[in-house]
Amino acid sequence: MHRPMEGVRVLEVAQFTFVPAAGAVLADWGADIIKIEHAERGDAQRGLIRVLGLDARGGGSFFPIMEGPNRGKRSVGLALENPAARPVLERLVRESDVFLTNFLPGARARLGIEVEDIRAINPDIIYVRGSGFGQSGDEADKGGYDSTAFWARGGSAAGVTPPDADTVMRQPTGAYGDSIGGMTIAGGIAAALYSRKATGEPSVVDVSLLGVGAWATQFSVNMALALGGPLPRFPQPKHGSATNPLIGAYRTADGRWLELAMLQPGRYWPEFCAVAGREDLISDERFDGVENIMRNAAEASEIVAELIAARDYAEWVELLKGTSGQWALVQEPWDVAQDPSLRANGLIAPLEDADGVQRELVASPVQFDETPVEIRRAPQFAEHTDEVLRELGWSEEELIQLKIDGAVT
Repeated sequence: MHRPMEGVRVLEVAQFTFVPAAGAVLADWGADIIKIEHAERGDAQRGLIRVLGLDARGGGSFFPIMEGPNRGKRSVGLALENPAARPVLERLVRESDVFLTNFLPGARARLGIEVEDIRAINPDIIYVRGSGFGQSGDEADKGGYDSTAFWARGGSAAGVTPPDADTVMRQPTGAYGDSIGGMTIAGGIAAALYSRKATGEPSVVDVSLLGVGAWATQFSVNMALALGGPLPRFPQPKHGSATNPLIGAYRTADGRWLELAMLQPGRYWPEFCAVAGREDLISDERFDGVENIMRNAAEASEIVAELIAARDYAEWVELLKGTSGQWALVQEPWDVAQDPSLRANGLIAPLEDADGVQRELVASPVQFDETPVEIRRAPQFAEHTDEVLRELGWSEEELIQLKIDGAVT
């Protein structure tokens, strides 16, 4: 299997999901990711026991909240604040292609891991920072989560919240913006590696959750810029759109939802009416042609809603199978996990956890040479400290002394 990042070493000094997710993607692509964890506490995310009201543990050693953004890595417990750990850090930096962090500027300065500190050790290293609000401006020192910087500040929360709502809509899942941001960072690192090979010059790469959030909502933001002010908020019809009854979500008899996206109502109306068993609507003067459908879209939408509500989801799957219009099931997480197209393309990937139990995770979405990625479990805390330090030349006696000094775990 072609793994394009084979031979690349990334030194990751980061925690939670946003930046570590980038390391997970690069690990999927073949890179060797050395994850530095606090010598006593580890990645702070290991302490998150409940997320979205659920027990975040998956049984035994399997911890989904850690597995997703940390699979395929090697963990080293290193006390960066301890001077005795500095030689270990410096040797790791010298042997790495990329330094990846989400530590805030103050912490980076205290620990001696700013750009100039790392470049003094390895002038060719690519230095990558993930942040909440960027490296410039008044908020450069401010921390941020995807719920604040990506979802709220980036425009998504306002975009999905109805004008008359009593509360702001939340992200659809944990680490939503973090996961999107991690993939963005991975792409930036790939570009920086190519640039270094082509020019010989290493880059400093910056990705902020706010920037990723604005990119995700760019259509609306660009429209607002073009109009020179806030966008108008139009009331949305209960069914369909203002001019097309074959757009939007409709509920089936068994409480499932179908999302229709048949953007040309004149083209798809006859086909839909035929499969729904209402051929009479094709020649109905209210709907006989695209102009009439658009003019009477509200009335047509009510009819579509009644038709879809009369049958179970499974019936609609059979009726719509093979039709030319676009539609999809509105899926819950378990449905996504069983999605036949995801599985046919190897995007739900198997792995063996630390207890030897067979598990599955969502694979990163990029494939090379039509080959599914092979993923490995996330490391246990400081699982690879001895292994990595031996590779770098430390003797057993030196390893023991580093542990006595509190430099490593």
